[in-house]
Amino acid sequence: MKQRHFTALISGMILVSALSLTGCAEKQQPSPQPEVTEAQAASIGLYSFSAETLDGSVFTQEDLSGRDLTVINFWSVTCGPCIAEMPDLAEFADRLPSNIQVLTVCLDGSRSPGEAQAILDESGFHGNTLIAGDGDFLKVCGEILYTPTTIFADQDGNLVGSTIIGGQKDLAQAYTDAVNNALKSMGKAEIVLEEKQ
Repeated sequence: MKQRHFTALISGMILVSALSLTGCAEKQQPSPQPEVTEAQAASIGLYSFSAETLDGSVFTQEDLSGRDLTVINFWSVTCGPCIAEMPDLAEFADRLPSNIQVLTVCLDGSRSPGEAQAILDESGFHGNTLIAGDGDFLKVCGEILYTPTTIFADQDGNLVGSTIIGGQKDLAQAYTDAVNNALKSMGKAEIVLEEKQ
């Protein structure tokens, strides 16, 4: 039990350190971002990890396997553009078909869980939010330089498609395009967002 708490504490400290190096990207026009190269995907992916969610559950690489694609949004409670786009991200997540999921990573969530939860509640986001972890989760977090940043992982944990950095004026369109490009590169059918409810 002490080992688990120690591991969670160390993971949280590493995430806080990573956050201090992370900048908050201003709202920008959707623009093509570099594709994840095969070398990057082979060296960094979400193949083996365990992460704590904001609600105290555990999320692992196995939780990626049930979906064709996982949209992973990195944010922080101190990032204005991250908070501003959260309602749009929540709406986007609610309109996705069941083969796609949205996951958020609050880089300072272990330090400010109440504030992170309040932001998510106010935005209407109902998916998983990771706040600490180990293994490949830490490696991927270490590659994040700006918030918000969004990456995409296939069911095996491979990073696929283009990275989205900064807030998007039309989040639903930018993310749908990125999801469809990633799915196309994987030989999967493109999606259409469900109608707003």
